[in-house]
Amino acid sequence: MIKLFDGGVYLHNGRNPENDYEKLCHEFASVPSPEEARKGTMACSILESHNIDPGGELLRLKFDSLASHDITFVNAIQTAKASGLKEFPVPYVLTNCHNSLCAVGGTINEDDHRFGLSAAKKYGGVYVPAHMAVIHQVMRELFAGCGKMILGTDSHTRYGAIGTMGIGEGGGEMVKQLLSKPYDIARPQVVCVYMTGKPSPGVGPQDVALALVGATFANGFVKNMVMEFVGDGISSLSMDFRNGIDTMTTETSCLSSIWETDEKTREYLETHHRGEDYRQLSPAEWAYYDRLIYVDLSKIKPMIALPFHPSNTYTIEELLANPGDILRKTELDAVSAVGRELKLTSKITPKGIRIDQGIIAGCAGGTFENIMAAGSIIGGRSIGQDEFSLSVYPASQPVMLALMDSGALRSLTMAGATIRTAFCGPCFGAGDVPFNDGLSIRHTTRNFPHREGSRPGDGQMASVALMDARSIAATAANGGYLAAADSEYECPPYVFDDSAYRSRIYNGYGNPQDVDLAYGPNIVDWPEIPSLTENMLLKVVTYIKDPVTTTDELIPSGETSSYRSNPLKLAEATLSRKDPEYVGRAKTVLGLEKERRSGNLPPELTGIYERLKTVVPSASSDNTGFSSVVYAIKPGDGSAREQAASCQRVLGGGANIANEYATKRYRSNLINWGMLPFTTEDAGKFENGDYIFIPGIRSIIENGGSEAKAYILKDDLIEISLSLGELTPDERRILLAGCLINDYRDN
Repeated sequence: MIKLFDGGVYLHNGRNPENDYEKLCHEFASVPSPEEARKGTMACSILESHNIDPGGELLRLKFDSLASHDITFVNAIQTAKASGLKEFPVPYVLTNCHNSLCAVGGTINEDDHRFGLSAAKKYGGVYVPAHMAVIHQVMRELFAGCGKMILGTDSHTRYGAIGTMGIGEGGGEMVKQLLSKPYDIARPQVVCVYMTGKPSPGVGPQDVALALVGATFANGFVKNMVMEFVGDGISSLSMDFRNGIDTMTTETSCLSSIWETDEKTREYLETHHRGEDYRQLSPAEWAYYDRLIYVDLSKIKPMIALPFHPSNTYTIEELLANPGDILRKTELDAVSAVGRELKLTSKITPKGIRIDQGIIAGCAGGTFENIMAAGSIIGGRSIGQDEFSLSVYPASQPVMLALMDSGALRSLTMAGATIRTAFCGPCFGAGDVPFNDGLSIRHTTRNFPHREGSRPGDGQMASVALMDARSIAATAANGGYLAAADSEYECPPYVFDDSAYRSRIYNGYGNPQDVDLAYGPNIVDWPEIPSLTENMLLKVVTYIKDPVTTTDELIPSGETSSYRSNPLKLAEATLSRKDPEYVGRAKTVLGLEKERRSGNLPPELTGIYERLKTVVPSASSDNTGFSSVVYAIKPGDGSAREQAASCQRVLGGGANIANEYATKRYRSNLINWGMLPFTTEDAGKFENGDYIFIPGIRSIIENGGSEAKAYILKDDLIEISLSLGELTPDERRILLAGCLINDYRDN
């Protein structure tokens, strides 16, 4: 099915992966060195074409277009405005597909949308109204093209199947592009994903994607690398199929993706009236990759990812054969993940595994081909009058129109499914929340804890499993009992009708207007953030021992999303599901630090600051800032939302300490908000409530250092080592300034 090869491989003319250099040299007159052949990858070619400093050690990238949705664009624009924004330098697409439910939180969601429209007018942007399209579908339809690069403030920014390298980052990296600053990154490793064979009947893109995620996430096989898809198997896949796999590569923790292009790519772009954006992409005659993933598409079976991660994968066949053991294991895993046992084994009945809800939605599930296949499999049969329900969200209004014309929406509606507008809510817990102890199967992108909208603290708990639209439809046709799809379906040609876009999308790129930004009562400026002091005193205010901590756990998605334009209000929810006491502890530290900055060292800190002099005699309340710090083993898996870091900063956070960071984007978010991204091997020496003193940290960063000695203030001083890892010159400057806003404002 999927085989991993941890070692370098050559491709010759894009085929026949080979890792034996000596053998190749015997067969061919000239074989380039690995260093030279690395330049033959598609990824290297595209990255270098966007690099403004070809001779530099780092890639310094400028993107062709940018995209944000309504959970992220307000803060990004506010930050850029505070940093001197005058005009959007490239097309910046503001979509409204996350906070679309404007009944939540009063007027504030629609206030954000109105702000976005005013920003598109003021700075020359593109505004996509709510319910018109999910962010990644509209970027595929209107902006992705062969050889391009797109930056988005959403982690599933992936357009590799159309020949575009998409990267998802936090708002800070978006601000840099809005201010015509580069995106700095070390040259990433490139992994060859060699696809061969043809999918079996009933197998869809989510099945292939889940198999890939299951094989690569836990072992970090492609972490922060580029996945480059090649091989004869690609030609057997439609563009919707390729896009469905591609958008899920985010869940492998890779940096980006790119695919070979062919006549199907050309037809896709021509269908979307952009034939001029096509060019053939393929590896050079010789291309060298750091690793290889070999995928035999013919051996992929219908898959399911059980709670609480897309990598918790099984074939549906093996789950149905052994439901008791597999579901019981997931129940036990849930206790450590969310502190409560799920009731999955209660779903096992004489008829099979009972499912309570099915959803097909978003950038992964809501495509034309997925929904057409689902309609064909259900075939007009009723989904039943019991608890099982089915909701279908076409990913854009053009997809909706094509489904209307095909009759698929009529047959799905007659079967009992409900048809919704383009909305990302089911992906992050803001739509179609199941009942308590319900089990939902979804063709969406994630099934992290609480992504289904439950609130364990209030006694509410539900579960999400990820599946392909085809098997969801087979389950619906089976009366709501889990089933794997096995039928073949030929999808009719897709006709792209952009009438709705032409009627409603505002395109002001290159034509900024003299208008004011439209604010609402929930849109609040960032509070003042201090610069880094010479020394740093930290207090550990939470200590997380979970193997991985997601951004959803750092700042919950779903019901809190309405407050993402209000940094202070949103911060009240920080770590609320993981450590409800965190906010109170962090606020206490922040209050003491504000007193210190005002020149009045609080009595609670007097003795502690005196102890610092035993390490550094010059340490004082004038040159030693006081901050809170979060420790987690591996924080930052999941979303690109910068608020996972900024909420800690707003509450007085000065650093994270980790064994490692789950993603580059979370580490970048910490840096852009002035929080030091420490790693350590000494985490066992401190605990929640401890004080950690880091002398001379400002000088270390100024002088190009990354390693720091720190001291835990227990009865005796305990020395530990902290590392900042590799930092670019810009990142050092941002950390010294206290945050990206300060740096750009002051420079």
